[in-house]
This record gives sequence, structure tokens and C-alpha cells, in this order.
Amino acid sequence: MQEPDVDAQWKECFNPEKSSPHKKAVVVGLYGLPGSEKTFLLNQLKQALGETHFAFYEGSEMIAAVVDGGLDSFQNMEEQEKKYWRGIAIKTIANHCAESGQLAVVAGHYMFWAEEQKTGVTVCTESDEEVYTHILYLDVNPEIIVNRRQSDSVRTRPTISVDHLCKWQEEEKKQLHYLCRKKSILFSLVPSNYQQLQKCLTLLHDFKHHTEEYNLSEAKNMLDRNVVTEDGLQDTILVMDADRTLCAEDTGRLFWKMVSEKHPLDYGADTLKELFSSDLGHSYTAFRQAVLLYEEAFNDQEFDALCQNVASAVSMYPEVVSLLQVVSEQKHVGAVVVTCGLRRVWDKILEREGLSKNVNVIGGGRIADGFVVSAAVKEALVTRLQKRYRMRVWAFGDSPIDLGMLKKADQAIVVVGEESKRSKTMDALLAAEIDYNGLRAHQAVLPSSASPRLDTDKLPKINLISPGLLQSILRDRYTDGGLQALCATERNAAKLLATPMRNAAVAGASLRNAHRRVGRYLGIEYLTDVLGLEECPIQHVLGHPERGFQLFHERQTTIVALMRGGEPMASGVSDAFPLAMFLHAKDAGDIKLHHLEGQVTVMLVDSVINTGETIIRFVDHVRQLHATIRIVVVAGVVQGECVSESTLKNGLEGLGKIRLVALRLSSTKFKDSGRTDTGNRLFNTTHLA
Repeated sequence: MQEPDVDAQWKECFNPEKSSPHKKAVVVGLYGLPGSEKTFLLNQLKQALGETHFAFYEGSEMIAAVVDGGLDSFQNMEEQEKKYWRGIAIKTIANHCAESGQLAVVAGHYMFWAEEQKTGVTVCTESDEEVYTHILYLDVNPEIIVNRRQSDSVRTRPTISVDHLCKWQEEEKKQLHYLCRKKSILFSLVPSNYQQLQKCLTLLHDFKHHTEEYNLSEAKNMLDRNVVTEDGLQDTILVMDADRTLCAEDTGRLFWKMVSEKHPLDYGADTLKELFSSDLGHSYTAFRQAVLLYEEAFNDQEFDALCQNVASAVSMYPEVVSLLQVVSEQKHVGAVVVTCGLRRVWDKILEREGLSKNVNVIGGGRIADGFVVSAAVKEALVTRLQKRYRMRVWAFGDSPIDLGMLKKADQAIVVVGEESKRSKTMDALLAAEIDYNGLRAHQAVLPSSASPRLDTDKLPKINLISPGLLQSILRDRYTDGGLQALCATERNAAKLLATPMRNAAVAGASLRNAHRRVGRYLGIEYLTDVLGLEECPIQHVLGHPERGFQLFHERQTTIVALMRGGEPMASGVSDAFPLAMFLHAKDAGDIKLHHLEGQVTVMLVDSVINTGETIIRFVDHVRQLHATIRIVVVAGVVQGECVSESTLKNGLEGLGKIRLVALRLSSTKFKDSGRTDTGNRLFNTTHLA
């Protein structure tokens, strides 16, 4: 079998040759229609920045300086000769700044277009295309330009209609958009408003120092500052891609989809797809261009609001949430999200999930972030964790951008989503990496009903909630595990609620109602503190939308009634959390894998815990099915010794953190039988005992 040209496919996907530009001067073209006040802005920039690290040029003045006879002589030349001298002018600027180390800002024209002509005349030369590293386009409203031209007392300008200027401007922007992506020139529109000068200053400061080497250095610094712990206790770390790895959605596409719905004439839902499908590929320059798209379209407040909207529309895979919850509780294992997408979106998503304190995000999206994440950055960060910090790295990713990271990692997991949302180019590249470059990986299929990638011999399936995977990640070391008990014994409300439960005269429906009230009380008063709340939209009684609350991950919660004594109390818990799944279980084996898949929390509810042997069997069974799910045990009465020093505490060791919520602890050792058996009292069957 002939080996595929893996290198060719990789280059086609990422264009690495474009991500390592030649060492040359940073030259920024300042374009815009005549009357956009390019010269005025150039002088403002000169005054604000000085001329130590920056150099400022008026294109026509530079042409006059290099042409014998100046502009008059130049104007009388044929077009081909003009093109030659324009090239000499821009190359002179480039050579001067390459020697001085200054950043050059050059104000000039892209095209001229008289209104009587059908098409404009492009005066941007091949030399311009070679020299310019960045182009800023002053996107001034043509109506403003017409007013400026009419009121210009210094120069006599021919009359041009607003319609023609609109056509001219759109043509320039369209051509520059295409040209810059073809030639790896960073391009940004600069709106005409009170922030124009400040926007340009911010961009020029960034352009002055930002190279691919600087970018990688900043990403490494971010890793060092926010991921690696000072105590050095961590020996294992999960490095996780974000979009389509932690969730099914592509948050970048969702961002622009929301934008296009509000501004259909200005932006499209496929804004990023068009960028990464261009000649830039997924290079460093492409990700830098993405940042400029976000910068030109929105100020910080607008951007943050859109990120919040996107975060609110995204749901993480429950299996991933459960895994990260367990990892967050460990001292020797850490996790970091490394995303090519929007850091602010993922900061907000992780904050909502209660994971932001322990799981940091390395990513960009704005100039203020200081760097962008590319495939090369992901790979380099994994290498840094391994070599500098001697950490064992588990990498999780879903697309070709993640392949370098996956290959470098000690353990690689390819997250595979629904076919309609997967990367279309991943299969061929992934297969080639496995067949010819030694990649060894497993695939986690989410949801489990989705079809796998490739074949499962080449890319074996692994379950993110399996005990085997968790043991491999944790190396059989649970920290911060064991039983954590929370009891309401001394609360006045608990004393009132416990009275009918202890009253021998109360049985049957009355006792079941008492247990149900206890379940609802424990749910509202204690479980909401243990598990937290999340916002949900509601309709106010006055008719307007309002913010409400529900249990954190309520829809991903399973309430298990341990039959038969636990059923009334479990019903009360269900009253408090009506969106949760409800399950009856007489034996531990009644809980099946499909009851836990896609869930984040399971509540095991019983009326009385005496020795704790039943609870241990249920917890152990749940852990065998789902190694990372959060387990909460709810009970009316718990025998005190089994919590402090006996069966329950010892039996739950090694099963992770288990939370126990009970109405009261009792020093009495229960010997339920006959008339005192809680189950018989609940269902009026004491006479059958």
C-alpha cells in the first residue's frame, strides 16, 4: 500500500510556511478614500508616539523624494514607470526601518476611481504587497467624506457623489480583504469615531512587538503563572481543547452566528470559516487576523456581552464536567483548557459550572490577551509541561489542530461528537498519524450513541466515566476523598420534622407525608448548599421575563429511592427538584449505566442508615458504572458510630468524595423488626412482620 503524503496534507491544512514570516521591517499601510483624513491621523499618531520607535511617511512625499523632478515629474510618467517608482519608494521605507528597527506607518492610496470610469485604477504595487505587514483601512462614512471635500478650504477637490464613494469604498475593502489573506498581511478596518486615534495607537503598539516568537513566549508565561502550582504537588495534568471537546458546539461559529442575526448586512455566520479556509489556513497569522476581526467589530463591553450570550447557550458534556469535578478535588492532578477560540467564553462557562477556581483557560480573542493559540502553541505547551515541570500529560482534542498536542502527550484522547458537528478533515489526518507517525490514542464518543471515528481497533473506545480511566489518571490516588457529613440535628426545624417520625402513634400515610416533608426540607435547605444553584428563565406574574433559580445541573441529576423505606423521602427530594430523574432501586443492580450516562449527580435516598452496608453496596456499584459522578447520600436518620468510626466511613474509603446529608444523627443502634421497622411503619405492614 502506498503511503499517503501526510506532510502535504498537513501543510494544506495548516500552511506552516506562512506562520514563519521572514525577518523584515514592520510596515503598516494606512489606507482609505481621499478625504478620510489619513494625513491628519498620521500627524496625530506622530505626535502621540514620537519618532524614536516609529517612523511616519506620507506616500506621495516619499515618491517625490525618490523621483528626480518630484511629483510633477512623476505625474507625467506612464503607468508602468509610475509603478516602478512607487516600488522604489516603499522599498526605501522598508530598508530604512529594517536598519533602524522602527515601525513604519505609510499613508497612501490603494486605488483611484473617477466617477465617469467603469472601474477604478489600482495603484497598490507588488512591492507594496511584499513590504506591508499590516494594513489599516479608515472606514469613514462616505457622506462624511463628501461633506469634508465640500468644506475643504485648502484643496480644491472635484465633486463626487455619495453613491460612487460607497461603491469605491466597498471595492477597496473587498480587494484588500482578499489580497491581505493571499499575502499574509494583517488587515483591520478602523471606524471613524472618537476612539479612532486610541484604536490605532493600541494596534500599532501591538504590531510593534508581536511576532510568532513573542506570541509563544507569552503563552508559556501564562502557563507558568496560572497553571503550574507553587507547591509542585501536581504530577499529572489534563490539557484539554475547548470547542467540540468540552462541548458539542463551536463557540466561535456560535458567536458570529449571533452577530450575523443582529447585523446581517455586516457579518456572516461563517466569518471564521472563511478566514481559516483562505490561504492563511490555521497559521499564527490566521489566528491573529481573527483577533483583529473581533477588535474591529466590537468594543470591550459589546464583546463581553456577546461572550456571555454564547456561554449561556453552551452546555458542557456532563461526562467532562464530572471528570473535571473529580480532578478539581485532587492535589496531585490538575487541568487546563487550551483553546484556539475565545478565552472569555470559556472563562464564563467554567465559572458557571463551578470549575473556574481550579481549571484555568489559556486562550485569546482580544489584543489585551497578549497572544493567540495555534496548533504549534498547543504542542509547545504540552512539551513545556513534560520537560520543565516533569508532569504526565493527558491531552484531549477533537480536530487536526490538536494532532500535534495529542502526539506529544503521554496519553491522548480524541473526543468524538455527533457526525454532523465533527471536523471533516480529521479522519484522514488522524489515520495517517496513527499508521505512519506512531500516534497512539483512544477515542471518547460523546454522546455514547454517536458513531466512532475510524475503526475501534485502530482507535479504541474509552469511556470517560469508567473506573479504569479514572484510576489511570489519578494513579489510584484519591485526595480530599472520603465521607463528608452534614446533619441538621440541632436545628429547630429538624426537631419539629423529626417528631412525627419518632412518634410511635404516627404510621402509614401520615408517616409517609412526614418523610416526604423531610426530603423536601433537606433538599431546599442543605442540598442546594452542597450542590449549588443555577439561573433559569421564568415568566413573572406581571408578564415580564424574570430570573429564577434551580438546582445546579438539576436536569442531569438522578434521585434514587432505596426501596422501600427510602421512597417517601426521595419523593420529597423530588418535590424540591422536579426536573431531576427519579428511579426506584431495591438492589444496587437495579441502577443501570443508562440511568447515569449524561448525568452529573446521583442522590441515594434512604430513610434510615444503621450499619451503612446497604449504602456501601450502592455507592460501590455506582462508582463501577460511573467513576466521576457526584454522589450524595440523603437520609432521615443515621446511626452516629457508622459515620464517625465504623462500617460506613471505612467502607467508603477509596470511592472518592461522598457527601451525606441527614436530618439527624442518632446514638441509638437500630434493630428494626416488626413494629419498629421503618418500612413496615411507613406502609402499615407491621402486622405482617
